[in-house]
Amino acid sequence: MTSSSDRGTAVDVSSPKTYEVRTYGCQMNVHDSERLSGLLEEAGYVPAPEGSDGDADVVVFNTCAVRENADNRLYGNLGRLAPRKASRPGMQIAVGGCLAQKDRDTIVRKAPWVDVVFGTHNIGKLPVLLERARVQEEAQVEIAESLEAFPSTLPTRRESAYAAWVSISVGCNNTCTFCIVPALRGKEKDRRTGDILAEIEALVGEGVSEITLLGQNVNAYGSDIGDREAFSKLLRACGSIEGLERVRFTSPHPRDFTDDVIEAMAETPNVMPQLHMPLQSGSDTVLKAMRRSYRQERYLGIIEKVRAAMPDAAISTDIIVGFPGETEEDFEQTMHVVRQARFTNAFTFQYSKRPGTPAATMDGQIPKEVVQSRYERLVALQEEISWEENKKQVGRTLELMVAEGEGRKDGATHRLSGRAPDNRLVHFTKPDQEVRPGDVVTVEITYAAPHHLLAEGTVLDVRRTRAGDAWEKRNAAEAAKPAGVMLGLPKIGIPEPLPAATGGCAAH
Repeated sequence: MTSSSDRGTAVDVSSPKTYEVRTYGCQMNVHDSERLSGLLEEAGYVPAPEGSDGDADVVVFNTCAVRENADNRLYGNLGRLAPRKASRPGMQIAVGGCLAQKDRDTIVRKAPWVDVVFGTHNIGKLPVLLERARVQEEAQVEIAESLEAFPSTLPTRRESAYAAWVSISVGCNNTCTFCIVPALRGKEKDRRTGDILAEIEALVGEGVSEITLLGQNVNAYGSDIGDREAFSKLLRACGSIEGLERVRFTSPHPRDFTDDVIEAMAETPNVMPQLHMPLQSGSDTVLKAMRRSYRQERYLGIIEKVRAAMPDAAISTDIIVGFPGETEEDFEQTMHVVRQARFTNAFTFQYSKRPGTPAATMDGQIPKEVVQSRYERLVALQEEISWEENKKQVGRTLELMVAEGEGRKDGATHRLSGRAPDNRLVHFTKPDQEVRPGDVVTVEITYAAPHHLLAEGTVLDVRRTRAGDAWEKRNAAEAAKPAGVMLGLPKIGIPEPLPAATGGCAAH
């Protein structure tokens, strides 16, 4: 582990320097950005004012190599910062994450004004690399080939006071032909169960009431330590932590989704009835070409078992349309699985080549117009199913954890927003009494849309929680800080239990 002294402490605390972290990609990157923010704050930096848009003393790009045009987006943003950096002596720019791990020296060659390039395995080195770049007046490129310190051992600046990511493993042992992540994140490495539970207990002690267990292939947890039931045991252990109200996890792989995990989910009260289970394709032929180690029958069997154990479970998925060689018959097999599984929602992607992946050079690349047509048909079908499934919620009484920043129109509609146990987003009428993010309200669902629910009546109950207290305390502390030291929070993302659309990064 990198010591505090190794990370650098040369920042003048009498005149704090500001930082901004810009995050692209999956949940792993969001969590890494929380670590990067924690490292910088430990080194004496403070968050730049919200909306500063590149006016910070240090701007960090935490990149993704999976998203389409990820490199173009990075270099475009770096280009926009070049004149600002030229006019601001002492400003520094750092690039980390999967694209940095992949491109290495290319970044400095294309954008010579970048000060630091670091990889996915050595995020703990950022402060000392920034200091070294400042002293030596030249770019520092340091890419470790293996993990130097498990991310959760590093300091953290968590964005949410009431919900938190908890990383249980890093890396991935799968070899999906469309995904470059294993080459960039490395082989799977599991964290000690005792360390995971200690972190969760510490978070709960700080007021966190919801945690999301995070891993590139989260339910393969245990393969590195030789215990095939380690993940289900971890879920059950979470159930015994007093004050922990909600437990979620993302993203699992069908190959490792065993009956003991389903039983642990059903029998552990604070494990939520929600599952994100990547499908990618419903065609056995395409799944084989993708090197996905399951077939349609196995996948639908898992869904059937989950619904038998948890009838109210909300199940979501990832699907890729237009993978090389996909025929119309293959695509219809995907549509068949969607009809059978009745997903609450699906993150759907049009296949696009990712340099460095086997699929990028496969024969049978599908014409863009064919992919677009199939994609539109799939989205229309899933939209119809999502709406039908949401309509089944009308009339139900649900407990919601009040969320922050989830309802873009809440101010205009005099509503607040929260998440149901199955993670559905619900907008509800603002009650007369104060309700804080992290508090729990009971409402009756009155209307369903494809992607959200409404509770337009009077709130039936409000339960003030330790999580709400933590949110209130944190906001009061931020407001009390002197002007110019910390005016706002960096937008690195409030942890949401449902995974962001990844197209393969964390959807293994």
